[in-house]
Order: sequence, then structure tokens, then C-alpha cells
Amino acid sequence: MAEQIGIKKEGEIYDLQSLATQEGEAIYFGDNDPALEIIRHSCAHLLAQAIKQLYPDAQFFVGPVVQEGFYYDFKTSTKISEEDLERIEERMRAIAKNKHPITKSTMTRKEALEKFKDDPLKHAVMSRIEGDSFSVYAQGEFEDLCRGPHLPHTGLLQHFKLTKLAGAYLGGDENAEMLQRIYGIAFASKEALKEYLFQLEEAKKRDHRKLGQELGLFCFDEDLGAGLPIWLPNGMRLRQRIENLLSKALLKYGYEPVRGPEILKSSLWQTSGHYQNYKENMYFTTIDEVEYGIKPMNCVGHIKVYEHALRSYKDLPLRFYEYGVVHRHEKSGVLHGLLRVREFTQDDAHIFCRFSQIKTEVLAILEFTKKVMEVFGFSYEMELSTKPEKHIGEAHIWEQATNALKEALEEQNIPFGIDEGGGVLQP
Repeated sequence: MAEQIGIKKEGEIYDLQSLATQEGEAIYFGDNDPALEIIRHSCAHLLAQAIKQLYPDAQFFVGPVVQEGFYYDFKTSTKISEEDLERIEERMRAIAKNKHPITKSTMTRKEALEKFKDDPLKHAVMSRIEGDSFSVYAQGEFEDLCRGPHLPHTGLLQHFKLTKLAGAYLGGDENAEMLQRIYGIAFASKEALKEYLFQLEEAKKRDHRKLGQELGLFCFDEDLGAGLPIWLPNGMRLRQRIENLLSKALLKYGYEPVRGPEILKSSLWQTSGHYQNYKENMYFTTIDEVEYGIKPMNCVGHIKVYEHALRSYKDLPLRFYEYGVVHRHEKSGVLHGLLRVREFTQDDAHIFCRFSQIKTEVLAILEFTKKVMEVFGFSYEMELSTKPEKHIGEAHIWEQATNALKEALEEQNIPFGIDEGGGVLQP
């Protein structure tokens, strides 16, 4: 039975009558987290409801909240274009005005499979969820599988904008069917939406892809292949100036320049763990019946630099850096200018040190980062990435290294977030 709940807005509770509750939990409403996540999650369902009304044969996969707002993946026999977004948005506003209550129900896997028996995309969603209980959210004639929570009714969704249209493989699998995807943004207030759209337009003017073409810095050519940039004379001169500036700074901080080959035997990638844990992102070839892998990162080459001579603990720390060219098998759907490519150059460094030196080295890295960022006028945030599911190395080594990183950040009073499982293969 529906209960009355309150909407928490800007730190105050506002009682709203005749609103459905989601298990009695408080629903927040404002232009900050976690309120925006709930607003945008609810707006994703509003988008899907509008699509379903305009394109009755539409079937829906997932509609999550993401950093840039929200999106919904779906398929329909109609090919939707950018020009259709305004029409869909108008339908969303019409639905919102009806103030449809948003209600939650639960059902077993068997009941859910029966309810959505004619919807293969819903079966694909359920196949990715463990357990036997599913929650379903309904508003008007539209309902979908969702873990929630959502706003009590659609009338609270007033300040939103559909931003772009894209294609997306089902579940991110390039061998699966291609779905249509619509992105959108939503806020609690008109002012916040207006400010976001203004910043969006300003960002478009400064889009690096636009500037790269206008200034003659770089280009792409499909004859060469997707995600493989060509550096033009202006761009190459700019790159060299940046690399020279950074090289001087790295040398000042005790880093030595090195360079490893761009192609290595697969046996080395097996030893390093990349072959077992990163193979799907690498390119391979066979030479004289021996398999080789093109490097996706520079660490193996730097380890070989370290191993080429007998080392003493007194030699540590050793700091190596390289402007290393690497290749990664990125899916075509995620390629984006120079931000996501298949070939790029890393300003990559590795430090070989004793455990007792980790904290000191990290403090030096933080100082170096701060100075370089200030030179370029960049603002930034820190995240501490922890042990990933796919990793090599013993757990106690990961713990010791992670704690040293944390201590260094705390000693410098640097705010940081935790990126759970975001670490690389080895600590």
C-alpha cells in the first residue's frame, strides 16, 4: 500500500501528499548528490516512456545514470535521428505534466520472465542479474526492471534536456546487435540546467577535435584506420615543446630516460600477467612461428631495463621514464578524438624502490604533479585505485602499497576518492 513520504529539498523536508514511497526510504531532491542521481534515473524512465509512446515497437535494455547525465539503450524498427530528439523531449514534458505516480513492485525471476516473455532485451538484462528477486518500476502505462530508487511522480521532472544520439552494442559486446542510445541531462532547478547547457556550448567551442582541425594540429584518416591519429607539423611542434618541458622537469626530479621496444614476445606478456588478464585489449602477430604482442603499456620494457644489470638495495630508488608509444584494442564505439584512440603516447614512468621508500616517493610525485599542473593551469582531483579483480601479486603486497599511497595523500591533506578495483594489474 502506498505511503506518504517527504521530499528532502535543500536540506529541508517538504511534505508531499499522495506520493508513493519506495519502502519508506527518504527521497532527496536538489542539485547535488545523491539527489541528482535519483532525478536523472527517474528522467531516464521518462525518456523511455516517451519513446514507447512515439515508437510502440520499442524494446529497452538499460537506462543508467552516468557522469554526463543518463542514457537509455533500446531498439525500434524506426531509425531515430538527431532531429527526432526535440519531438521526444516534447513528449517527455507532456508526460511529466500528468504527474504519473512512480510505483515499485517486486517479483520472482519466474514471474519476471513470464511478464517480459516477448522482450528479448529484458531477458538479456535478467541474465546479468543474480538472485531470484526483481524490482519493477511503473509510471502510467510504462514499466521496466530497475533497482531504483525513483522520484514519487513524473511531475517533479521539469528541467531536463536530451543531448545526443549514439549507437551502442548490446552489453558493450561488439559481436552483439547494435542498439540505439539517447543521452540526456536533468536537474532539480531551471538555473542549474541553464548553467550546464551554457557550459556545454562553451565546451563545444573549445572541443579539441574542432581546435585540432582549425589549428592544423592533427587529423584522422579512415584509410589508415580508426583511432590512429596523424600529427601535422603544427601539432608535432607543440608536442615536442611539451615533451621537452616535461623532460627537463623529470630529469630535475631524478628520472632517467629509457625506451623499450614496441613489440615483445608473448612469453613476456604471459610472465607479466597481461596475456591472461589483458589479452582482449592487445594486438598480436606471429614472426618465425613465434607469437609477439604489441605493447599496450610500457611496464614490461622498464622491468627489463631494471633487470639488465645487477642491482643493490643501495641503488634504490631508481626512476625511469619514457614517452612510450602504445596500442590498445579499443572498440570503435568508444573512440573519441585524442581522448580515446588505438595508438597513443604515454608520458610513462616507473619507480623501483624499497617498501620503506614508497611513501617518500609518492610525496615527491605529488609535489611534481602539483607543479606541472600549475604550469599548465590545470585543476584536478585525486583518486586512490585499489586492487582490481584481475591482478597479479600477493594480497599483502597490494595492501602495503595501497596503505603507503593513502598515508602520503593524508599527510599532504589532499582530498581523494576511492576507485574500488581500479588499480592496474600489479601494485
